[in-house]
Amino acid sequence: MIVQNAPADVLSDVLRLMQAQTLCSARLAARGDWSIRFQPPNAIKFNVVTAGTCWIRPDGPEAPQRLDAGDCFVVVRGGFVLASAPDLPPVPAAEVFHAPGGEASVNAGSGAPGGDGNEVRFLGGSVRFDRLDGGLLFDLLPGLLMIRGEAPGAAPVGWLLEQLDREWRGGTVGSQLACNDLLRLMFVHALRTHLSEQPPQGANWLAASLDPSIGRVLGAIHAEPCRNWTLAELAGIAGQSRSSFAAAFRERVGVPPIDYMLRWRMRLAATRLRQGQEPVSVIAASLGYLSDSAFSATFRRIMGVSPARYRTGADRQVASDRGPTIRS
Repeated sequence: MIVQNAPADVLSDVLRLMQAQTLCSARLAARGDWSIRFQPPNAIKFNVVTAGTCWIRPDGPEAPQRLDAGDCFVVVRGGFVLASAPDLPPVPAAEVFHAPGGEASVNAGSGAPGGDGNEVRFLGGSVRFDRLDGGLLFDLLPGLLMIRGEAPGAAPVGWLLEQLDREWRGGTVGSQLACNDLLRLMFVHALRTHLSEQPPQGANWLAASLDPSIGRVLGAIHAEPCRNWTLAELAGIAGQSRSSFAAAFRERVGVPPIDYMLRWRMRLAATRLRQGQEPVSVIAASLGYLSDSAFSATFRRIMGVSPARYRTGADRQVASDRGPTIRS
C-alpha cells in the first residue's frame, strides 16, 4: 500500500495559519425595486447570485457592475450597495436582515429600471481570519473580486453552488456544517479563478507562488519549515544557479530566500505562542533550533519583542506590524 500526502502549497499553508473560518450567514431574495447598503465588513464577504439579475455598486470611484445568476463576488474591504438598478437610494442592510437564521426577503413590486421584476436570490458567507495574520492575504487583494459565471475557472464554483443551494433548502441533519464547508471550497475556487485572471502584481509571496520555479521553492520551505535550508539546496529546487536564483527570488518575493524562511518560521512560532501554552523550548526545537537562545534571538530580531513578551500580549501589534510580513 502506498500512502502519499498532498504536496505542500503556500496558499493552503497561509489560509491554515490565518485560521480561515467560513460561516454561511445569509440568504437574500428580492423582487421589484430594491437597494440595500452593506457597511464595510469586519470579515471577507463571499456571495453568489443563484437567480436573477441585479447590480453591485462599491464605495469609491468604481462604476456599478451588473451581476447575473452564477456570478460570484468577494468583498475584501469597503462598503457596497446591492440593488435592482444602479441609482436607487439604498436602505441599511440592518433593516433587512432582521429575521432569525440570516434570511431576508425584499418585495417592492416590479418594474425596476433596467430589470424585469423577476426574483433575485443570493447565498452569502463570511470568511473570517485571525486578526494578526489575516493581512497576509487580504492586504494583497483588491477591495472587490468578481468571478463571472462564464469564466473558464468558474465551473467548479457552479457545481458547488448547486450543492450549496440544495443543502440550504434541504435543511437536513448536518446541513449547516455542509454549507460552511461548501462555501469554504467556493471561496478557494473563486480565489484561484481571480488569481488566474488577474495575477497579483509586485514583490510578494502570492505573486511569487504562481511562478513555477519560485513556487516550487516556496512549497519546499513550507513543507519543511524546520529544515535549515541552504541557498544551494533551494537553488537546486528552482533549477538555477545560486546567484540567479537569489536575484530572482528577491525580485519576486521581496526578501532573500533565507530571510523568507526565517520570517515564515517566526510566523508559525508567533501563532503557536498566541494560541497555546507550549514551552518556548518545544516550539524552538520543532522549528529547527538547537537552543532556546538562538530561537529567541531570531524571534526578537524579526518580531521586535522576545517570545515571552509576545506571549503575554505585550507589544504584539507592534510585532505584527514590524516583523512577520513575508512580503516587501
